[in-house]
Amino acid sequence: MIDVQRLRVLRAVAEHGSFNRAATALRLTPSAVSQHVAALERSLGARVVTRSTRGATLTQAGRIMVGAAESVAAELEHAQRQVAQLSTGLTRLTVATFTSGGRLLLPAALTRLTAVHPRTVLHIREGEPEDTLPLVRQGAVDLALAYHFDGPLPVGPVPGSGSGSGSGLEWTPLLEDPLFVVLPPGHRFADRDALDLAELAAEPWVLGCLKTEAYLRRYAERAGFDPEVRGTTTDYFFARSLVAAGVGISLIPSVALAPEIPGLHTVPVTPPGPIRHIGVAAIGRGDRPHVTTLVDALREQAIRISGRSAVRPEHPADPASGPASRSG
Repeated sequence: MIDVQRLRVLRAVAEHGSFNRAATALRLTPSAVSQHVAALERSLGARVVTRSTRGATLTQAGRIMVGAAESVAAELEHAQRQVAQLSTGLTRLTVATFTSGGRLLLPAALTRLTAVHPRTVLHIREGEPEDTLPLVRQGAVDLALAYHFDGPLPVGPVPGSGSGSGSGLEWTPLLEDPLFVVLPPGHRFADRDALDLAELAAEPWVLGCLKTEAYLRRYAERAGFDPEVRGTTTDYFFARSLVAAGVGISLIPSVALAPEIPGLHTVPVTPPGPIRHIGVAAIGRGDRPHVTTLVDALREQAIRISGRSAVRPEHPADPASGPASRSG
């Protein structure tokens, strides 16, 4: 039988890329980490880690075992919550969300959840998708309100695998969230019906999210210009405030355009423009009525906001990583 603690140690080695850093994270000695990995390799009859001067890399067998470790961790977390529910009669539900989507979608959905399941203890965690989606996969949170741009979800492969692999997440699309150009009062393009970003090559920019900056730079490279970014914040409202102050123009998702700042102009991007795809990720819902209720409530709220049903059937999340960001 495989020791769960050894799987936990292997996960840490994969996540941190070295025995020493894994030992620090686990509060063990590097020697103890090495012994756990060696014992796991003996029980499997296969090497799970390759060491080098640059750290530790998983072998194919190691990638398989880390994937299993993720599933085991999620199952144990779920079981622990079920046992706690038996003794208290309360159900704990932990929800992760990014800022702008959570502000728009989550309050009404949580009201619906607590009306249907009044003995629910809610815990809310704020974070970006590349941080929160792995927590769903690991069982640390029950579901995550998240987004991605024109690429796949920033779920990430199994740590240390070096390539994509199944994440086990079910992704329910909620909203398509187009980005708009935000211009200061009196700007020469303020009366335009739409703008191609290439027309803004000479403009200074203030951006409210590193992912938005990454998108803009990819587009600018294709269009043959280098955008002048005068400021990157972690808050879209602050970015719009800087636009109002004349620092530059911005690129803002539609759900982050409220509350309105007087005098600013918002202009759509010429199709096909940049779009954030907002959805919710969870692992299984068959025996988790609280998660099902909340996902359904989020879908209903998204339909009310968009005025149309733009959702599609659930499908497994595509496990590829995206650029880093601190705020959405």
